Formats: sequence, structure tokens, C-alpha cells
Amino acid sequence: MTGRVALVRCPEARIYDHGPQHPLRPDRVLLTWELIAATGLDARPDVDVLGCEQASDEVLELVHSREFIEATKAAGHGEDGAWARFGYGPGDNPIFDRMHEAGALVAGASVIAATAVHRGDALHAFNAPGGLHHAMPSRASGFCVYDDPAVAIAWLLREGVERIAYVDVDVHHGDGVQTIFWDDPRVLTISIHQYEPGWFFPGTGAIDERGGPGAGGSAINVPLAPGTGDDGWLEAFRAVIPDAVRAFRPEVLVTQLGCDTHATDPLAQLRLTTAAYRACAKALHALAHEAAAGRWIATGGGGYQWAQVVPRAWTTYFAEMTDALDDLPDELPEAYLEEAERRARGPVHPTFSEPDLGPGAADDHARAIAAKVRELVLP
Repeated sequence: MTGRVALVRCPEARIYDHGPQHPLRPDRVLLTWELIAATGLDARPDVDVLGCEQASDEVLELVHSREFIEATKAAGHGEDGAWARFGYGPGDNPIFDRMHEAGALVAGASVIAATAVHRGDALHAFNAPGGLHHAMPSRASGFCVYDDPAVAIAWLLREGVERIAYVDVDVHHGDGVQTIFWDDPRVLTISIHQYEPGWFFPGTGAIDERGGPGAGGSAINVPLAPGTGDDGWLEAFRAVIPDAVRAFRPEVLVTQLGCDTHATDPLAQLRLTTAAYRACAKALHALAHEAAAGRWIATGGGGYQWAQVVPRAWTTYFAEMTDALDDLPDELPEAYLEEAERRARGPVHPTFSEPDLGPGAADDHARAIAAKVRELVLP
């Protein structure tokens, strides 16, 4: 069901590093690439491994203001300034060395993935460091400097693509991408996420957020309660997302594959296991072929169990992109496991599969929300 698949491998992006105490650790992406290599997925004959380069200022300005880009450069080079008004400072977005260069590398890698698909060099493409979906046009937010999914989408629009569907399965609402394309009917944004306004970040993503005056209906949100498990989440996904994407008839499907929905993630309260990621990978792959002639650009996203969960989740998605998921051994390769445990300084889950946690306490709520969203967006 697949064609050629591009894996953007960008070890230079390890400089996207907020510091040792920050939850967004570079090792989660480095270990993902190592697990993909250890399983032999990157050596398959239908896989092309691509390098990366920084997105130019011109490309970044498709989404971000010049003032914000210049502020990011200056702050990351140690200059003094009123950087808080651009979202930088103690907390989620601390200033770090070469901040612009790091963000531009991640954005550039997503543009390279988009280029491969747009030119027909690959049918699917994956950029694991990407998925920084909270950044706004003139403000960093939620660990995100530049909004690489939005930059890749804007680049595709500039190149003449007329309809793009963006599906975000991160536990946090894809607020940056939704905001950036709020008034653009060429882009459908869909986000399925934990939602508790006033408490859970970013506090947006309600059912009634449906797009701007010039693009009514172009935003779809599936807000879920804490405690939603595999069954409730998958039923909500299936009730809304495939039909909404098919109805939009996109030329390209772009996905953000955050795995901070996991039951053990320290920053959220959903109860998913890797079984949900496996099912979601298959659903998105089928949807790309049904709705977008197979053209699928995938990024990483959130996920703060950096050794235990993220590499297994994203390797699962990449295996599905290469049509190898059903043949992937459940046990992690021994050499990889030893290295992951060395870095984690403790045991790492040794298989892709996990025990079934049973029904989630909020599964019925998820079904009810999905029915309400479906009635609203798919009359």
C-alpha cells in the first residue's frame, strides 16, 4: 500500500535543547533514530534517509514575523533584550544557546520532508524532531520556538498545493497550527486532545472553535477528558477524523504524532498504551491513501517518557509508513535496549507491546464528545 518513504535524520537538531531539567529532551529523538536503525527499518530498499538544513528566514517568514525571528536570533546569541514579550524566559521556553539555529533546523527538516513528498521523490516522509505545534507567529510557546508543521504547510501552499489536511494526535491542543491557518480555507486542522480549560495547557481546543470568518468549518476539535483510555480515544478518533478528512479531499495529509497521550506521561492524564499508537498508525496510513493519494508528511511532537515510550511509539509509526509494522518483532533489539537503559540509568520496557489497561474512566465521555463533534462537523 506504500511507495518510497523518506526518513529525515537530522542529528544536528540535538542542539534543540532547553537544558537538563527541561522535559523536552533531545535523547527522545536520538533514541528514536537508533531504534529505527536497530530494527533495520532505515535500511529497507524503499526507504531513503535524508539530511537536513536550516530553514531560511524567507521560509520561516511564511509563518513567523521578522521581528520574532530576529529576537530569537538575538536571545539565542546571548544578547540582552525584552525577550519575554516573544515568549522567552523562565518556564516552558527558557532561552538556550543557538535557539534560532536549532528551531530553523527542525523547521527545515519538516520542509525537506514536505519537499520529498511534493516532488514525488517519496510518498510518505517522517521528521521525528518536528511537531512543534504551539509556536505562534510572533511568540514561542509550549517548548516550541518555530512552528515547523505550519512552516511546512505554508511552504506547500506557496508551491501550489491547494488543500491540506492537518491531523494532530498530541495530548495538547494544536493551537499554533490552528491559529496560523484560522482564516485559510485551504487548510483543515483537526486536533484530538485532553481538554480542561483554565488548568491544562494550552486551554484551547473547544468543540466550537471552527475557523475564522473566511474559513468557517476549517477547524475541528475533539476535546477529551482526563482518564480516556485506548478504547475511548480510538472510538473518538474513528468517529470523526477519517470521514472529516475524506470530505475535505486534501492533496496532502500532514500529521503531528505526539505520544504524550501515554498513560505514564508525566505532563498529562490520558491512559493510552502503544496499542492505540499501532491502531492510529494503521488508520492514518489508510487515510493517507484513501484521501490524499498516499501523500503523507508526519512529524513527531510531544512525549516526555523520553526513553520508555517515545522511541517505541515513533518507530511504530515509521514501521507502518514502510508497510513493515506487521512484520516488526515485538522484542526490542538487545543492543538498542542496553544503550537505552544506559542513558536512562534504569530498565526500559523491552517490547513494543504493553499490557492492556482496560477501559478508561472517561471512555464513555469520549464517545459522547465524539458523537457531538460528528453531529456538528459531519451533518
